[in-house]
Amino acid sequence: MKTIRLINELQELLDRSKRDNQTVGFVPTMGFLHEGHLSLVEHARKENDIVVMSIFVNPAQFGPGEDFEAYPRDEQHDAKLASEAGVDILFIPDPDEMYPQDGGIQILPGPQASSLCGATRPGHFDGVLKVVLKLFNIVDPDHSYFGMKDAQQLAIIETFVRDFNLRTKIVRVPTIREEDGLAKSSRNVNLSIEERLVAPAIQKALKIGEELFHQGLQVEEIVEEVANQITSNSPGRIDYVSLLAYPSLLPYTTDAREAIIACAVKFEKTRLIDNIIMSTKG
Repeated sequence: MKTIRLINELQELLDRSKRDNQTVGFVPTMGFLHEGHLSLVEHARKENDIVVMSIFVNPAQFGPGEDFEAYPRDEQHDAKLASEAGVDILFIPDPDEMYPQDGGIQILPGPQASSLCGATRPGHFDGVLKVVLKLFNIVDPDHSYFGMKDAQQLAIIETFVRDFNLRTKIVRVPTIREEDGLAKSSRNVNLSIEERLVAPAIQKALKIGEELFHQGLQVEEIVEEVANQITSNSPGRIDYVSLLAYPSLLPYTTDAREAIIACAVKFEKTRLIDNIIMSTKG
């Protein structure tokens, strides 16, 4: 595995590979790797000649008072896991390399960013699209791999790639979970012992919501019951519980092919998100 920190060095290396008609799979991350990230690598490894992983804690997607400085980092351990998983090139730029200048041009994500996490994190998805576009232009991957845990991010990126004719194909990878159902997340390390014990209540509540959805209950009833289940079984404070059409993230109607029930729950030192995407056609 090669570790590269400079954009031009990475592009020169990938240009040589593409001249040899090798396909490139790309796994963008913010590091502090866990099994969820490694599952993305596993999919990329099966489908491409070369796997590139980026590790970059993107300051553009953190708002005032959010946890940019506290975001967990362990470059040495990440490099070990990436190498063992089969990553060929590990790209670890610093912020000055990624953002040496700012001409003031903005990328706005549209109505998909007005609900779920976007409702309380203004500007977050602007920053996500900013870094994603830069990374896609730098790596020029044939396939790019994203986990379904960040379902709103996935929906926005899929729409961005479609509407702006970006060359890469987005590949959805299912959420990886702990044995007790908690979604794998780099932020899980910030949970206290007590919080970690009850955090699986989030996914259990969503599963109840899924059952009620297939029983035909109204959206408001499902959302209320999921919220009640979370607050009754954990000390977490609900940021949101929502049931929407997917991937449009518009209010759910019965003609939608997929629906998402999603939530964000705040614990003392961290905020966890989770979701279930449901087929509406049986």
